[in-house]
Amino acid sequence: MTQPFRLPGGGRIDRSQPLAFTFDGRAYEGYAGDTLASALIANGVHLVGRSFKYHRPRGIVGLGAEEPNALLRIGTGDRAEPNMRATTVALTDGLVAQSQNRWPSLRFDLGQAADLLSRLLPAGFYYKTFMGPGDAWMVYEPYIRRAAGLGRPPDGADPDPYDKRHAHADVLIAGGGLAGLAAALAAGRRGERVILADEDIALGGAPFAGGEMVEGLPVADWIAGTTARLSAMGNVRVLTRTTVAGAYDHGFTVLVERTERPDLRCRLWKVRAKRLILATGAIERPLVFPGNDRPGVMMASAALGYVTRYAAAPGRRLAIVTNNDGAYQTAASLHDSGVSIAAVLDVRSDVDPAAQEAARQRAIPVHGGAVITRVDGRQRVTGLRWTDAGGGGRLACDGLCMSGGWIPTIHLHSQTRGTLRYDEAVHAFLPDRPIEGVRSVGACAGTFDAADAVAHGTAAGNDATPATPLRRAAPAAPISVVQAFQGGGRKSFVDFQNDVTAADIRLAAREGYRSVEHLKRYTTLGMGTDQGKLGGLNGLSLLAAELGCAPGDVGTTTFRPPYTPVPFGALIGRDHGEGLQPSRYTALHDWHAAHGAVFNQAGAWVRPLFYRRDGESDLEAVNREVMAVRRNVGVIDVATLGKLDIQGPDAAELLDRLYTNSWKKLAVGRSRYGIMLREDGMVFDDGVTARLGEQHYLMSTTTGNAEAVVEHIELLLRTAWRGLRVFVTPVTEQWFAAALAGPNARRVLARVADGIDVSDKAMPHMSVRCGRVAGLTARVFRLSFSGELSYEINVPAADGPALWQRLLNAGRVDDLMVYGTESMGVLRIEKGHVVVGREADGRATPDDLGLAKLCATTKDYVGRRSLSLPALVEPGRKQLVGLVVERADDRLPVGAHVVAEGRAGPQESLGFITSQAYSPTLGRPIALALVKAGRDRIGQRLFAGSPTASASIAVTVSEPVFVDPEGKRLHA
Repeated sequence: MTQPFRLPGGGRIDRSQPLAFTFDGRAYEGYAGDTLASALIANGVHLVGRSFKYHRPRGIVGLGAEEPNALLRIGTGDRAEPNMRATTVALTDGLVAQSQNRWPSLRFDLGQAADLLSRLLPAGFYYKTFMGPGDAWMVYEPYIRRAAGLGRPPDGADPDPYDKRHAHADVLIAGGGLAGLAAALAAGRRGERVILADEDIALGGAPFAGGEMVEGLPVADWIAGTTARLSAMGNVRVLTRTTVAGAYDHGFTVLVERTERPDLRCRLWKVRAKRLILATGAIERPLVFPGNDRPGVMMASAALGYVTRYAAAPGRRLAIVTNNDGAYQTAASLHDSGVSIAAVLDVRSDVDPAAQEAARQRAIPVHGGAVITRVDGRQRVTGLRWTDAGGGGRLACDGLCMSGGWIPTIHLHSQTRGTLRYDEAVHAFLPDRPIEGVRSVGACAGTFDAADAVAHGTAAGNDATPATPLRRAAPAAPISVVQAFQGGGRKSFVDFQNDVTAADIRLAAREGYRSVEHLKRYTTLGMGTDQGKLGGLNGLSLLAAELGCAPGDVGTTTFRPPYTPVPFGALIGRDHGEGLQPSRYTALHDWHAAHGAVFNQAGAWVRPLFYRRDGESDLEAVNREVMAVRRNVGVIDVATLGKLDIQGPDAAELLDRLYTNSWKKLAVGRSRYGIMLREDGMVFDDGVTARLGEQHYLMSTTTGNAEAVVEHIELLLRTAWRGLRVFVTPVTEQWFAAALAGPNARRVLARVADGIDVSDKAMPHMSVRCGRVAGLTARVFRLSFSGELSYEINVPAADGPALWQRLLNAGRVDDLMVYGTESMGVLRIEKGHVVVGREADGRATPDDLGLAKLCATTKDYVGRRSLSLPALVEPGRKQLVGLVVERADDRLPVGAHVVAEGRAGPQESLGFITSQAYSPTLGRPIALALVKAGRDRIGQRLFAGSPTASASIAVTVSEPVFVDPEGKRLHA
């Protein structure tokens, strides 16, 4: 296998280690040290993908994380990973790569028909096209979803291992270019603990054209020497192939390290550092001209990198189009490396002769005031056409390099909430005011001179002020004015991945999208996997030109973590499968499984939904269990409810501060329902707490919130309420609990209650008794979630199976029936009880849920002050109501919203259904809902609508309690 575009010498590859790989089924060869992109270029492969919208042919543009086009599927089967940048994938032997977003093949893609229809598909066309008529969205949606996305997910679960690691450092340096290396060396010499992270395979940063010197050494020699010195320092950790993906408050950062080890695919680092030095460099800025997306058009710095790092020539005869002086030295370096340069086309008419000298010495033609009007070739550049004051002409070439200046990589600075300013000299945004402990150096701070970058990196490493001021790059022509909109209507691309053109930016401005955030969403500029690293600044500049203002007045979109996409496996680490969250089982799990239980995961707990009998449907099984409780008696395993044992002189004071209602006067042997709020006034949790002794309480919480409540209380006791004399102990797993519910519950319990009088007079509703049940030490609580006469019996967890069996034996004469959580859910909806996570969804206040009467006005508690905020007392808030379906045969759609009219098409949502069920008691579906001014709508006819289900069901708004609103049954 030959590599026709591999240069005979140079590069940092190891030619003694050839590596075989395939791309779209065809075999190729590269060398150790190659990236997949450099190996493809060495083999003359330039067509690597198709664009998202128009399916235009696309080639490699960049050298690193900024690459928007070369997104490939790497690997096969379960180990396949989509949307991997070929520029950052290290070549390995046997690597399998596939192109994406094309059918049936990369060279012949039927999707390119969209390019022929591009006049009908401008920016925002989908907002105007798919609005109707009626239910037509259900026809559009499958096709739109099929067209969405770029890659195809793996065939199965990812079998590779991932890991996480925590680290602390005095200094974390993001970026291993000249400034980053200098900062690491200076900090390391001071004895500080240093972590230096760089996303590249090797340190050194962006490729440098020949001739630059640092501290009396050629740049390459200085990099090699500094790298060796850092490796010898025990207090310096160097992480290559590691991206600083996110920078957060107080020096906390997240790093993603990719490895080639078979036992570790990726590692997520969580680093806390006293100082953060950002040496993230800069990305070369593309130019906007017709045909700038053709395969073979790439950044000049990328072309130089492929030649100097990998000895891979992007073409045999390259042209360079530029607006700055730096491109001439790049042209000279490419020429000296053996690559023929057809010409340098400079958009500036007045160019410093000294800048052109390197080109003239090598007889490289230079054309000033040149504007490219066309790039020839479709799947590979074959030439270009240009105009200038002299008329222009056609230039034969097989590659075109763009050099539009530099875009400082300010993403991490912005993530830390540092401010930005637009610099007219650099024609880009630069860091302005950083937060404490964060410092930007080198090219990301706007200095592009090698010696300057080292000086400022050294100063940052020493935590000192630079001895010399920053030197800016030579002014570059404003490319949005010079180059855009030329070429007789041919497409000039700004965002290569999402096919956003200069014409799209101008259209958005005409249609009133003047905010950069609106522009982004309307045109999809910067919304791809590259997040606008190449095209973002050009898009802002074009918008500013349309609006007649400076780019600094337009501003930027928000830079959010992560800097580059992070694999889900890295976020999960080893916490997946059984290791993600170990399942918890009650003491009766085996009994449930043996008796036909259908299980459901409720948080970490595995709970029975219902018990299916032969020939029953799920609904029939639930209806049977519900009616058994309503008419007779049922028993349910409720051991998963959270239980907190609270003891101490200040136990009542703690409850008073946590709950909205009062607790100090609660008598021993009694219990009370209470709700907790968050600081913002929203309902956090609810439950019943019983007073077992003068200083002893047992609090129950919801199953899903048990751990959160413990953390909430412990935080308050360790911070705000440190003086309270109280002990809080989670005892959920120490106790088993079973609830008897139904008209005959007392009769069953009386048969096994040893010395406990369970009569209504002796044990009224909301009371608790301690004693023995079925020969076991027990606590008996009279409380109800179903709305029926009910008792909850707690025994030590080890006695759970014995209690259960003895209850079943005692209830056999009354046909005691076991029921599950789905049936319990129907019972509680019929009774109008709220559930945290459903009705109390984190946005509901006590008043929204009809629980305002539980909020005391004579004491303070968590969240009380927020309840008086204007937004929480304004008219029209959503309030809890019931919904009764008018036609008993109708079924409420899942996720339905409540609307005023039963018609198709958009209309205002008045609220939404929180819980719904078929009520066998009422013989029709019912629901609980949060509806705007719901209590004022009692009796109104509304509709439960779901556009995705094409359903609109007539309902009547009712009180949320459907069964026994007077409470006679639970007080029986």
